[in-house]
Amino acid sequence: MTRVLTLVVLVALAACSRSTPAVASSESAAPAPAAPAQAAPAAQAAAKPVPAELPDVVARVNGQTISAGDLQQAVGELEARAGQGVPPDQRDRIVRGVLDQLIAYRLLAQESAARRIAVPDADVDARIAQIRSQFPSEQQFTQTLTQRKMTLEGLRTDIREGLQIDKMLDAEVAARAAVTPEQVSDFYAKNPAEFQQAERVHASHILIRVADGADAAAKDQARARAADVLQQVKAGGDFAALAKEHSQDPGSAPKGGDLGFFDRGQMVGPFEQAAFSVAPGLTSELVETQFGFHIVKVLEKQSARAIPLEEVRAQVEQYLQGQNRERETQAFIESLKSKGKVDILI
Repeated sequence: MTRVLTLVVLVALAACSRSTPAVASSESAAPAPAAPAQAAPAAQAAAKPVPAELPDVVARVNGQTISAGDLQQAVGELEARAGQGVPPDQRDRIVRGVLDQLIAYRLLAQESAARRIAVPDADVDARIAQIRSQFPSEQQFTQTLTQRKMTLEGLRTDIREGLQIDKMLDAEVAARAAVTPEQVSDFYAKNPAEFQQAERVHASHILIRVADGADAAAKDQARARAADVLQQVKAGGDFAALAKEHSQDPGSAPKGGDLGFFDRGQMVGPFEQAAFSVAPGLTSELVETQFGFHIVKVLEKQSARAIPLEEVRAQVEQYLQGQNRERETQAFIESLKSKGKVDILI
């Protein structure tokens, strides 16, 4: 069970890893419309201490064991995703939380198997192909399987089990997780602060890079090249085409230099100043930052505003559905616990 989760997490991280726009500051990348925020979790009671040395078996779920290795692997994956180890003062809470998740998954896997939920081979093949496609090569995919002590057949088994659980949960909780238009409107009305949008600009840019530590001659050469491109822009050249041809920002150049919308504070100072001072439809002079020389074209500006409900209705509905599904899934898991036998041995 944890093996397939491990691989999927790695794939997701690889897929989501993108080059940050060359003008982005360390605070944020591209802005997103306001999204509902969850309330801060309530204070939790201290977790029961977890022994420093774990027994070989840490839990039994209807007679099936969860080993110390299973638990340690799952905690290790959590640490890898967080980029740091579990803080000692939070070890008991985090380890027990991970163990709860392993128990829940085992209960769901057992129930889906008992119901003999069918998953077509084609669905399993499609999921494997999807995972495989996230890797740059078949060799790297195979190496990752080997590193995770997995086989392709083991991966198929784990994926089938996961798809069985998904189908069961869809049947059990999807209907109860539905959200009405009235619930969406009510959430929007009660959370106005979540739907405030700051002043923002939609801009494109062309970047001619200057390498860190470049000497004066290299800097002058980059400035001359940027000035030549700027002259082509001023002469009526197509900005997007020139960006694709000349810009050295790998994130935006293929999109004609388009950076999307951004708020104040998301870009480095000189770039931000130019973007917010140039009128829509116009292009800046050369803008120098630590990345090099930019030509900024402002496409659109939006004043600070409250985002209308219709613009975020789909997001709010998706958020509320997720909350409902999580609640109903947890209730379903609790019902499985009440019918079964779960022994926690630590």
